[in-house]
Order: sequence, then structure tokens, then C-alpha cells
Amino acid sequence: MWAIPNCRTPVLGGHEHVCLDCGARTQAYNACRNRHCPKCQALDQARWLEERKQRILPTPYFHVVFTLPSQLRPLAKQHPRPIYDLLFLAASQTLLQLGRDPQRLGATIGFTAVLHTWTRDLRYHVHLHCIVTAGGLSPDARRWVPSHPRYLFPIPVLSQLFRGKFLHGLERLHRQGKISLPAHHDPAAGFDSLRRTLYAKDWVVYAKPPFAGPKHVFRYLARYTHRVGISNHRIQEITPHAVTFSTRGRQTATLSPSTFIGRLLQHVLPKGFVKIRHYGLLASSHVYSLLAIAKALLVPAQADTPAVPSSTNNWQERLLRLTGRDLRVCPVCGSQRLADVPVPAPLPRAPPGVPL
Repeated sequence: MWAIPNCRTPVLGGHEHVCLDCGARTQAYNACRNRHCPKCQALDQARWLEERKQRILPTPYFHVVFTLPSQLRPLAKQHPRPIYDLLFLAASQTLLQLGRDPQRLGATIGFTAVLHTWTRDLRYHVHLHCIVTAGGLSPDARRWVPSHPRYLFPIPVLSQLFRGKFLHGLERLHRQGKISLPAHHDPAAGFDSLRRTLYAKDWVVYAKPPFAGPKHVFRYLARYTHRVGISNHRIQEITPHAVTFSTRGRQTATLSPSTFIGRLLQHVLPKGFVKIRHYGLLASSHVYSLLAIAKALLVPAQADTPAVPSSTNNWQERLLRLTGRDLRVCPVCGSQRLADVPVPAPLPRAPPGVPL
């Protein structure tokens, strides 16, 4: 909460661009680089997408969403890291197991999973978005096995297998003492009662129709991977007593400032937690082996074509492509003779415990 309001302000220091021809001065203050800041995701997202372009297979993709039941939300808030890790583990094992099942697909699929913890009105809602290849590589790595054109796996099978794997892992975490029930939980009920309740519940797994192709997948990843709980353009009005922001369609929500901040802080991830993970053919260990074979089978003409490197690692060129603004050119006279004058930050670093 210190980093976000001070992002790109004099508090963090920066540079002053001085045109050597006309003398115009332009301030450019440093970004906070906090991954929960809505203003600091565009360049990181663009760099990440450039790298992922080379790993998107030319095949349709399915969008599968795994959602934790509401009964697990207090536990996830109290122990976010082990619960989020378990969500990734259970969902990935579910998809990989069904993909390799000879009675289903009988192949190794590939997918990218992205963790989201919010609804449009910033309530706590833990779910995992998975972008899954509509097919996979056969066990002998000699052919591509396409899935059914309209569905990947039966939803009831996905739901039940996911539920079983998650609850098995949850019981293991409890037995190892890595999680404990929240203090407000009924002590008479205990963990066994919670587990029975969760086993009796239908877990929500949602699968959308497949994307038309890699371009649609790329566009979807651009929307979801680096998204935070709320973006600046959704905030419509701020007063000393209320914050109004858009939710879905033309609907809006109005919250008191303390409620708004409280909801926002629910979605701060544990330090160092990886919220985007790749599995199967898209796992980093398979990029130069199984993924390359799958791409060659899908597009034989590209079998001997080396991967095209990222177009640039220059953040200024990337910003130019995203916004049309070239920081290497004077906005007044168009000269490219600019000098950078450092503007020191008034504080040597962020307050204790707040990483920049």
C-alpha cells in the first residue's frame, strides 16, 4: 500500500530528460515495480508475451477453470501459500492424468495455469484459469493426438477427480501440521467434518468451447496473465467517503475507502509466489524436446526452423509499440539529442517490509 500510491511520483525518484536543442525538460519518475500495482504490468506483460509466442502450439485451445469451494476460503486466507500450491498441484495432476488416460486422449497435453483470487467487485474467490491444448503428443512422441473438437474431458469427471486430489493433499497438509483450521471455525466439528462436507459438495469446474487458434490464445493470455484485482480505468469516482468502480457490463459497486482497501489487500500474493505456471508440453523442461516435436508434427515445414528470438529487449522500444510514445525523442522539437539527469529519491528505500 506504500508502493502503489507512490508509483511514478517524486517519492521514488527518476530522471529528467533535457533536450540539448530546445532546452525542454520532461520528468520521468520511477515505477514501484510492485506486481500488484495496476500501473506496472504493461511492460512486464509485453515482455512475457513475446517470450510465450515461441511456445504457443498451432492448435485449438480449451479454457478450463478450477474453483475452490467457499468453505475453503477462510483456510486459504490463513494459509495462502500451501493452499494455492495445492490448487496448482491438484488441477495440473487432474488434467495430465486424464490426458494420458488411454480411454480418454492417451497423450501428453500442454497448458498454462494462472491464479486469480478475485471477483469483479474484489471479493475473495480463488480459482485457476488453465489454457489447455486441444490434443497432445502420443506416448511414443511420433504423432499428434487431437481431442474432440467441442470438448476436452467430461466436466463431472474433471470435477470429481480434482476434488479427490485436492482433498487428499489437504489431508496430508493437515496431518503434517502445515495448515490448521481458522480460530473462528467450530472446534467441535474439526477437520474431519470439514472434509466430509467438502466431499459431499459438487466442485465447480468450468470449460469453455475451444479457442479458434493461437492468435486467440495469445489475445486471451494478454488479458489474463498479468491482471491485478482492479485496473485504474475501472475506478469511476473517489470521494473521502466512497470509491465507485465498474464491475460487469454497466454495473458498478460503491464501497467505503476502508472496505475497498481491505478487499484489495485480500489479493496480495505471498512474497515470491509464482502465479503463472506451465505444465506438460509447455513445461520448461520440455521446451526443447517434447514441445519442439509437437510443433514439428503440427507444422512439418517448421521442423528445421529455429525459434525466432524476441524482437527486442529494449523497454523503450517496447513502450513505443504499446503506447506510441517514444521517450528517445523530444516531445517539443522532435530532437533525439536528449540528456538524462537523475532525480534522486528523497528516501533511500521503501519503508521496512515493503519491497520496491
